[in-house]
Amino acid sequence: MFNIDRLYEAVAAKGHVCVGLDTAAEYIPSGERQKTASDTEAVLAFNKAIIEATFDVCACYKVQIAYYEEMGVAGLSAYAKTLRYIRDKGGLVIADIKRGDITDTAARYANAHFAGEFEADFVTLSPYMGMDSIEPWFAYAESEGKGAFVMMRTSNKGMRDFEYLETGNGRRLYHAVGDKLAAIAAAHTGKYGYGAFGAVVGCTEKEEAAEIRRQYSNLFFLIPGFGAQGGAAEDAALLLQNGNGGVVNASRSILKAWSAEIANSGGDESKATNTFAGEAARRAAIEMRDAILKAVKN
Repeated sequence: MFNIDRLYEAVAAKGHVCVGLDTAAEYIPSGERQKTASDTEAVLAFNKAIIEATFDVCACYKVQIAYYEEMGVAGLSAYAKTLRYIRDKGGLVIADIKRGDITDTAARYANAHFAGEFEADFVTLSPYMGMDSIEPWFAYAESEGKGAFVMMRTSNKGMRDFEYLETGNGRRLYHAVGDKLAAIAAAHTGKYGYGAFGAVVGCTEKEEAAEIRRQYSNLFFLIPGFGAQGGAAEDAALLLQNGNGGVVNASRSILKAWSAEIANSGGDESKATNTFAGEAARRAAIEMRDAILKAVKN
């Protein structure tokens, strides 16, 4: 069974929310941060509180490695422990690592992030050095069910620098990536019709969403751009099909929901706890989940 099948089932059971654990120390309640011996310990404790509070209302988690790398070796330990905590609970985790090197180096990266201390269920990959940057990861799909989301049409402003380059006949570079991924999906298809490797497709360009969804019906999408980048539930819903086929990522709007709630109520942030932060994150995740489900039905 491919992990993409497990993700499909998680979406069907829990909704489309992917909680991004892009956790910076400054996102943590100050009182909780002061209790711990280091920021890395504070980050891990905060992550656990968020996971416990949201586990039954989100399909998966995405952990962006950069937030942990900047804290050095101890930060990478917190990263590894966060991944393990999610997976030990039976949850699914996407390691947002955006690797894109080739051949032997790619094989080493694959072994690092699909086995050992940094093992995840999915990774994110960049395809722009060519298919030999993607192929070394395939073996883990067949042997371990692992999956990947490959950068296709992202949500950042700079996507137009390269992803929108015209390749002829009204097509762009992101179409070339999608075509390659669709071929891979056809050769590594799970029981729900989606390939083991999916695509990263942002929800900030809604005028293209329906066409992308139709053209790449066998690709499961990791959908960034919701919330802070301007994407709405209605925009994300355009990239889904038959109520499934994608997860929608949100990070800061969920991780910092506690701070927004306190600010809106005129309260004192210094009195906030990880428990309160988890409860606020849960409320934000449920609100997001319900908004997407409503948009899908409409």
